[in-house]
Amino acid sequence: MMKRIAIFASGSGTNAENIVRHFAQSTTVEVAAVITNRRAAAVVDRLRPLGIEVEYYPKQEWQHPAAVARRLTEAGVDLVVLAGFLAVVRDPLLTAFAGRIINIHPSLLPKYGGDGMWGGNVHEAVIKAGERESGITIHQVTAQVDAGPIVAQFTCPVLPGDTPESLEARIHQLEYRHYPQVIEQLLHS
Repeated sequence: MMKRIAIFASGSGTNAENIVRHFAQSTTVEVAAVITNRRAAAVVDRLRPLGIEVEYYPKQEWQHPAAVARRLTEAGVDLVVLAGFLAVVRDPLLTAFAGRIINIHPSLLPKYGGDGMWGGNVHEAVIKAGERESGITIHQVTAQVDAGPIVAQFTCPVLPGDTPESLEARIHQLEYRHYPQVIEQLLHS
């Protein structure tokens, strides 16, 4: 039976593209929708050559995303995958897809999560704190930002002389390698 995912992305879309490419030839998983909250998000142009039309829902819709929840329910979506999505997911979406929304965070939660902790801010905080290890956390999305149950974590070293940019490059490699595999495992477990 074909499983269907929806991807939410706000930025450059490298993780969204990686996920789309991973499942492009799959006979068991289909990308049913890619949705953004930013009309000019680079993910729109990144996915166009792959034949993916990114749907846009404006900022005000995300305060009470009933239309998004309806769209995904009608599309038979099994799992919602956040990939660089910079908006808080709220009800009725949280209720409609309870336990079926996941996010990837560029640190080892619970450290360096929550409000303001995204992208370079996370890597800068990790380096400033003198951490020797960082990584990614894939977790369920709940009403509390970055506090949902952890699904998987993968680590990499923080090297002497690391900059936020060099650490981010290693974190991206972890994301690209592991996120599609974890999505697949969740859908088939």
